Amino acid sequence: MLIIGCGNRQRSDDGAGILVAERLRDLGIPAETRSGEAADLIEAWRGADDVIVVDAVMTGAPVGTVQAWDARQPLASVSTTASTHGLGVAEAIGLAQVLQCLPARLQVYGIEGRQFEPGVEISPEVQRAIEDVARRIIARLSA
Repeated sequence: MLIIGCGNRQRSDDGAGILVAERLRDLGIPAETRSGEAADLIEAWRGADDVIVVDAVMTGAPVGTVQAWDARQPLASVSTTASTHGLGVAEAIGLAQVLQCLPARLQVYGIEGRQFEPGVEISPEVQRAIEDVARRIIARLSA
């Protein structure tokens, strides 16, 4: 299984995906970090059958809400952060579908963020969600 945490640690809550990946690595679980650019994500998961992507999102849900999507379902209502990456996770999935290079199983965890301005401070709700997502991934790996 390939685990990818996306985001930008220099943009507050946008670092949520990166922090999940770092948390997993601290526990000895391999996880990659990426900016979230569509082309970079497609290249990262090329050849992988089972992928988990974690990123901060802005959907209008309460801050810290964790949502999970199967990449084979529509992601039209998901906006991955106030993007520094022009084409994000949802666009990468759409492009991979068109190019027929979507992994057989791709699950996206979105952590609802509050602040995406420059800075490294993470909202307390997002910090709790980071731990929640790490636990969910560990549980899936153990199943």
